[in-house]
Amino acid sequence: MKIGPKYKIARRLGAGVFDRTQTQRFAVSEARHTKNLKSKKRKQVSEYGLQLNEKQKIRYTYGVSEKQFSNYVKEAVETKGANAGEMLQRFLEQRLDNIVYRFGLAGTRAAARQMVSHGHFRVNGKRVTVPSYRTVEGDKISVREGSRKSKLFEDVTKKLDKYMYPAWLAFDPAALEGTVKGRPTKEGSLLDFGRVLEFYSR
Repeated sequence: MKIGPKYKIARRLGAGVFDRTQTQRFAVSEARHTKNLKSKKRKQVSEYGLQLNEKQKIRYTYGVSEKQFSNYVKEAVETKGANAGEMLQRFLEQRLDNIVYRFGLAGTRAAARQMVSHGHFRVNGKRVTVPSYRTVEGDKISVREGSRKSKLFEDVTKKLDKYMYPAWLAFDPAALEGTVKGRPTKEGSLLDFGRVLEFYSR
């Protein structure tokens, strides 16, 4: 997925949506930029602009292409008897790369995506190398035997000693395996999936 200058994009979206914009360096740069803007009159953003920004914020957060994201939106809208916004979030959260990230095995979703691509994980005993693989309730995700001695998983138990897992996931650091206990919830999320749907309904 090709993207432009990450600092500039993250600043426009108002969120640290990339790895390199989740650093102290970016925070200092952003504070300086905000201070410089105080003497300038900010241009008011239209509702369309807000919707577009939210779409990009979510897309970059989960690291999906425009085509992938559009397909997720279409599927969410076409799911009968369900809230489209909740379905969109569910589809993104259920991606295998996101599950690995939520387990605390990777510091970023980009790193988790690479780990999945390199074949470090099994889903229900089967090796999966597709980051977008959609997990479902009851799935068991584990680090494959051949990867357990990798530096990627050194001192996992110690690193995750006080890690807070989402309520819909369970992970055993000692066994290097976890389970999708339920469905993702919007609790704690600052992303507005409903606004994104409004963007696509135009």
